[in-house]
Amino acid sequence: MSNMIPLGAGTDTFGDRMALVRAALAEKPDGVIEAIAREAGVPTQRVLEALPPETRAFVPPERFENLWRELTGWGDVLFIVHTPDIVLECEGSLPAGSFGMGYFNIHGDSPIGGHIRASNCRAIYFVDRVFHGKRSCSVQFFNGEGEAMFKVFVRRDKARALIPEQLDLFEACRAAQRE
Repeated sequence: MSNMIPLGAGTDTFGDRMALVRAALAEKPDGVIEAIAREAGVPTQRVLEALPPETRAFVPPERFENLWRELTGWGDVLFIVHTPDIVLECEGSLPAGSFGMGYFNIHGDSPIGGHIRASNCRAIYFVDRVFHGKRSCSVQFFNGEGEAMFKVFVRRDKARALIPEQLDLFEACRAAQRE
């Protein structure tokens, strides 16, 4: 049984849990969002939304397909699925996708492939924040429970710096989503 309070819950307990989130972020602003969420018993999206507004930009889920199409032009990215049981990281380009049989189907010449239940996507965020002392930029897709479906990160070079060309694409895409 989970100690998670559903997204949208309006109890005093939820307020207490969000106070724990704010305290954890104040103590370690570059901490792991999912770990903070588990500790406080709130959805991951709530922790993300507790970050300073300048670190995140909301994109409506209706833009899923167009945004995915844009991301296919970024070259090799870091694709992450983070659950309580695994942090799965895969480097590769995002293949084009299409809808069929209830899924957004992705396949091509990439280690990243499969089937995404895009209809479950309820929020997308561009996230630009410090993580473990370094700038980190990602596009994060959330389901209706407020949990990350997957994340697409700007990759780093061998010196652990963000790849400049990909960072430019991230910033341009984020700016275009605000228009």
